[in-house]
Amino acid sequence: MSEVVRLTLVSHAMTDAMSAGRFPTDEPLNAVGHRQVDASIDLGVTERAYCGPEKRTRQTAELLGLHASIDNRLADLDCGRWRGDVVGGVQSDDLAIWLTDPTRAPHGGESVVELIERVRGWMDSLTTRRTRLVVVTHPSVIRAAILVALNAPPKSFWRIDIAPVSRTVMHFRGHAWTLRSSL
Repeated sequence: MSEVVRLTLVSHAMTDAMSAGRFPTDEPLNAVGHRQVDASIDLGVTERAYCGPEKRTRQTAELLGLHASIDNRLADLDCGRWRGDVVGGVQSDDLAIWLTDPTRAPHGGESVVELIERVRGWMDSLTTRRTRLVVVTHPSVIRAAILVALNAPPKSFWRIDIAPVSRTVMHFRGHAWTLRSSL
């Protein structure tokens, strides 16, 4: 019988940066974000919970009633010098490069390919024993996990929308990840 890992990825709730179209810093949830999170959200049986190191993921986990351990591999995509900037204020040539070439990071932070590899390494570390995990993290990390599960090309990264407080469920059965559902 194969070992099964059930992984539920929860996207953090709304922040001011998200609603204003700014690249994130380490901001907390805003009032809308606090209202979005409902501790009665069914996350199923949970044996372990993790979250990214940022305030917004820690607060979402707490509001969900999770006692989550922080894992730095679940940190948001590093946007380098663009942190806190409005997306529309970035030079259009630089933004075009970033959105079309997943190997590039014109902001001096992390490229999409680097993020995917970080997330792949983290996912590989989960496959050694049967467990049920809930992870509160960022849309970028969840996009990367979906690409890993589907073995999809990095250029598909920006074509996946992840809503605040949405849930993405994956299973690992012995040899590969499968995408079960996205709510």
